[in-house]
Amino acid sequence: MSRIVSLALLVCGAALILIGVNATYSFRSDVSSFFTGSPTDKPVLIFIGGAVVAVIGLASMFHIWKKA
Repeated sequence: MSRIVSLALLVCGAALILIGVNATYSFRSDVSSFFTGSPTDKPVLIFIGGAVVAVIGLASMFHIWKKA
């Protein structure tokens, strides 16, 4: 992977994590959390996806920098 793609993956992962934070504090999530006691599935999946994408981007950046 090139450095640009690795950086883009890292940025997209961070953006997904931020979107997950916003989804966690949404009105719908608050109502669901009030009745069920747990967060909705959507923010959790967004967090996991963002973390996976960010780790892939970070790992590929370190791999590219160690090669050079």
